[in-house]
Amino acid sequence: MSLMDTPKANRLHIALYGRRNAGKSSLINALTGQEIALVSDVAGTTADPVEKAMELHPIGPVLFIDTAGYDDEGALGALRVSATEKTLDRADVALLVLSGPPEAADLDWAERLKRRKIPFLTVCTQADRLGDCRGDLPSALQENAVAVSAATGEGIGQLRQAICRIIPEGFEQPSLTRGLCAAGDTVLLVMPQDIQAPKGRLILPQVQTLRDLLDKGCIPVCCTADALDAALDALHAPPKLIITDSQCFPLVAEKKPEGSLLTSFSVLMAAYKGEIGDFVRGAAAIDRLTENSRVLIAEACTHAPLTEDIGREKIPALLRRQVGPGLQVDVTAGVDFPRELTGYDLIIHCGGCMFNRRYILSRQAEAAEQGVPMTNYGVAIAKLTGILDQVSWPAAGGPPEHTPQ
Repeated sequence: MSLMDTPKANRLHIALYGRRNAGKSSLINALTGQEIALVSDVAGTTADPVEKAMELHPIGPVLFIDTAGYDDEGALGALRVSATEKTLDRADVALLVLSGPPEAADLDWAERLKRRKIPFLTVCTQADRLGDCRGDLPSALQENAVAVSAATGEGIGQLRQAICRIIPEGFEQPSLTRGLCAAGDTVLLVMPQDIQAPKGRLILPQVQTLRDLLDKGCIPVCCTADALDAALDALHAPPKLIITDSQCFPLVAEKKPEGSLLTSFSVLMAAYKGEIGDFVRGAAAIDRLTENSRVLIAEACTHAPLTEDIGREKIPALLRRQVGPGLQVDVTAGVDFPRELTGYDLIIHCGGCMFNRRYILSRQAEAAEQGVPMTNYGVAIAKLTGILDQVSWPAAGGPPEHTPQ
């Protein structure tokens, strides 16, 4: 990925919901002006949710999520509907697609979107053949309804404008390093290039942080952990901020100049994607763990386990060193996140660079509703290594300066 690419997780997620053959795939093709979604007269053509990253004028980078019809039937249909329901966790906005007067399933889905507080438009498709169905809608759905024809292009421009109007306030995330540095500040990035780093490339949080610093006018200086001393000696003054891989927190905290702030890529991502204050408060549960406790490690990306993997090996080892060898640790990856969480005493989530903010917030909300504390890789490592009070947080994210003990 180049520095100019927009990561999928940072795009506006637009999910399309509707009955089978309501015209969801045709609508995506009309909105983008490209044949990116498979269209067929056969009901149920779209099985699993299909994602497509696009540029949608005048919105910019978006991710369309084309879902299976929520009226699907049979054992396989139930699995498809379940997969459709899971996309609600990450939909920033939604299009409720109708090809005629609404049925009970459509009204039920509209209520689901309202309960989830997902802004949505009701889109009446096939207006060239079926006419404008907006008059058949309940009054509550008429206000944000648009009639379109994918075949003729009628109403597509109005639909794009309507999508712009319902984008959640504050969707454009502020700077990753907000409040920690400013133009002209020197920022030292400690980036180990170990087995987990893709050969010839930097991992996504490092790329995004570098771009954030360059956009801000900072002077980023990069080094690996074994070159930290040389990098500090090469600077004529201590850096304003040091951003490290969380695995190097203890080493960097020990060598950090007195006047420099300290944080990690994982902490920055946690504040960018979720509520860092809740992650910090969740870390207090580490002190309450016993050998009879159960911890869930949640990774956003799926990959084959690697030697010294941070989520599967290093954090469990740190936990067991403090709590005892009997501590049970489970690991989930990707979208495989359990709905039932009450069996866990703590959830430790990765930085979430592969997920959009709404998805991380939905997981935090699920955990809170079930009374299970949740923290983050970087925050947990800082807590377990005794340096949490030395970590700085982006402004308006967690505590204003350092975490109170």
